[in-house]
Amino acid sequence: MTKTMDRIQKEEFKEEFKKRVKDQAKMLYRKTLDEVSDRHKFVCVAYAVKDIVIDQWIATQKAYDEADGRTVYYLSMEFLMGRALGNMIINLSSRDEIKESIEELGLDLNVIEDQEPDAALGNGGLGRLAACFLDSLATLNYPAYGCGIRYKYGMFQQKIENGYQKEIPEDWLRHINPLEIKREEYACEVRFGGTVKIDHRDGRDYYGQEGYQAVMAVPYDMPIVGYGNNVVNTLRIWDAEPIVHFNLEEFDKGSYMAAVEQENLAKTITEVLYPNDNHYAGKELRLKQQYFFVSASLQTAIKKYLKKHDDIKKLHEKVVFQMNDTHPTLTVAELMRLLMDVYYLEWDEAWEVTTKCVAYTNHTIMAEALEKWPIELFSRLLPRCYQIVEEINRRFCLEIEEKYPGNYDKIAKMAIIYDGQVKMANLAICAGYSVNGVAKLHTEILEKQELKDFYEMMPQKFNNKTNGITQRRFLLHGNPLLAEWVTNKVGDDWITDLPKIKGIEVYVDDKKAQAEFMNIKYQNKVRLAKYIKEHNGVDVDPRSIFDVQVKRLHEYKRQLLNILHVMYLYNQVKEHPDMEFTPRTFIFGAKAAAGYKIAKLTIKLINSVADVINNDESINGKIKVVFIENYRVSNAEIIFAAADVSEQISTASKEASGTGNMKFMLNGALTLGTMDGANVEIVEEVGKENAFIFGMSSDEVIGYENNGGYDPMQIFNSDMDIRKVLMQLINGFYSPDDPERFRPIYNSLLTKEETGCADRYFILKDFQSYAEAQRRVEAAYKDEAGWAKSAMLNVANVGKFTSDRTIEEYVRDIWHLEKVKVEL
Repeated sequence: MTKTMDRIQKEEFKEEFKKRVKDQAKMLYRKTLDEVSDRHKFVCVAYAVKDIVIDQWIATQKAYDEADGRTVYYLSMEFLMGRALGNMIINLSSRDEIKESIEELGLDLNVIEDQEPDAALGNGGLGRLAACFLDSLATLNYPAYGCGIRYKYGMFQQKIENGYQKEIPEDWLRHINPLEIKREEYACEVRFGGTVKIDHRDGRDYYGQEGYQAVMAVPYDMPIVGYGNNVVNTLRIWDAEPIVHFNLEEFDKGSYMAAVEQENLAKTITEVLYPNDNHYAGKELRLKQQYFFVSASLQTAIKKYLKKHDDIKKLHEKVVFQMNDTHPTLTVAELMRLLMDVYYLEWDEAWEVTTKCVAYTNHTIMAEALEKWPIELFSRLLPRCYQIVEEINRRFCLEIEEKYPGNYDKIAKMAIIYDGQVKMANLAICAGYSVNGVAKLHTEILEKQELKDFYEMMPQKFNNKTNGITQRRFLLHGNPLLAEWVTNKVGDDWITDLPKIKGIEVYVDDKKAQAEFMNIKYQNKVRLAKYIKEHNGVDVDPRSIFDVQVKRLHEYKRQLLNILHVMYLYNQVKEHPDMEFTPRTFIFGAKAAAGYKIAKLTIKLINSVADVINNDESINGKIKVVFIENYRVSNAEIIFAAADVSEQISTASKEASGTGNMKFMLNGALTLGTMDGANVEIVEEVGKENAFIFGMSSDEVIGYENNGGYDPMQIFNSDMDIRKVLMQLINGFYSPDDPERFRPIYNSLLTKEETGCADRYFILKDFQSYAEAQRRVEAAYKDEAGWAKSAMLNVANVGKFTSDRTIEEYVRDIWHLEKVKVEL
């Protein structure tokens, strides 16, 4: 359906669409549309939309086959897609007609969209980035597959009970998912364990596996709709099924567990995202998950290539595998295994193909987050892959020795197998033809610090690709009021060319435009206040400053600094009741990993502080604290649109990039942050005067880490305000029933007991600088015209941070894809 439909075509389309929705109700539920539940109405609408999408999907694959260009397979353990229906409707060129049809049926699109669960396929920024990339690849007409796992329960659904995080299964697939298609014809076998059998014949060794366990990998395809261009790409997520569902022979012998052993093996692989790996069984399951989806994705990619091409040695001409962080690094070993053991290439031939096919994105500076596997586990679970990694390591170590004779320190840092561990980042860098960081500062730190030895040896591999976000979800879909206002001012080209949003800059001093902009912000704050009242039972004032920190909970992201400052502010208000103070609403949202004790205790602290402050009538509502339960894409859209202040306060040098910072900027929030990750580039674009920057630089942080010299106890001893806040952690002020509850947090800041390093993320060191930046926030907010201008300038200068730009850079420098036009 094109944008140039005439009136008659539009009416015909709408009548056909409405008929499809009604027919779905009859076929699926034996009822008329007005008789079915809201959830079933969602299913009917989703199937009707999928009908339109399917035609474009088929046309896209046909166009790709005819073009026979290169395809990128984006391999990721996470795809944080959010709800699909609303985004699909927005991206379809017939979106207006679909919306009108739904209204004419007497349905409310917002109610329909709310029936869809968020797809529980990811957790944090890594997974949301992958989702934005898929949106951009489709919108920019590039052939691409996303490849991941169809988790049954996701990570978990977060409930807050008595202030504590409780993890419950997120059963997002308990009802039918109308927006996926099971593709049993592409199922393939994935094997674990056993032993390697070597058969020597024809002058060479042939390798096989014996005594293994196997599961069947079955793909489910989800459509990724490009914006208004008829392109539909594919997110292929793999489910595990047993090869033999039920072993009757074992059952008849009375071995009831053995009878369903294969069923249980398959179930566990795709049950949960990131199983708790602080115990051996969790580690083993996570490694199984990684191999499972990598092996299945590679097997099908090669088979697809061989349908049209007969020379496996030219695979790299048509296929590139992008490894999103270290999780899919088994791609290297598995591709070698397939090329040698299944397609019978010699080592050198297989290595040449592999090293031209695989590229690696690094998402973390922190060494502890770079995956390492015990040799014992790796070799037992993946015996043939381990042999291959051993040989890659042997050859690589010889290369290092040749380049740096006698420098054993280099081998210790760069070897793939060392100290009883298989180091996945080292494998990815050794084999990948491209290694990229995700923000300018991050890439610089990789090159000069964490991966310095690799950069010295192979600088040509390293490059930067600053992350981006899709404006189609986080403005067009998530903030329709602001999207419409921008379109009225500068036209709608920004939807596919975000730098065009710069056109609103001419209005930043216009009083009428400022008033319109701030009224939109106010309406979005009212919407979020309503959500908070419904879900938290807390009344918040939309005229207060909405100061927001929503992201994965980790110590380096420093939610603790934020809540300690809230405690400090509360003390100030209590001690000086007549002080001038602009009301503040502090909004948190975050999941902590199930086994991350200090992170979970921080959630309890935030909620305990909220209980005390929100119920203290003496402060007249000057401060409110809210923890939004089960933070996810669908409520994130409401939060970003309403925020005044964007908290991006990670310890400098620790955040690779961040993308939340970009989503807040797009929605007109001002950044309060350190010079870390992409904050550096945000400030370059918008100007330091339109952000609130504080804290140590990354060089200062790295200097303290390398050379010592920081003692948080000195700050505790000399700063009365900080001392009072910290004493409230252990004197029962926020936990009268158990004064020792927050002792581990207190210890982590002042002693080496908890982490082996006191205040390792420099919370106390940056505290007063942060408090001073917060005072600047309050002063700036009082100047309504000045604040409106700064907020509008943030939106106007967000153009660089679209994922469309990031993808074009990947295509230009790494993937070398060709655009394909799709005609219907």
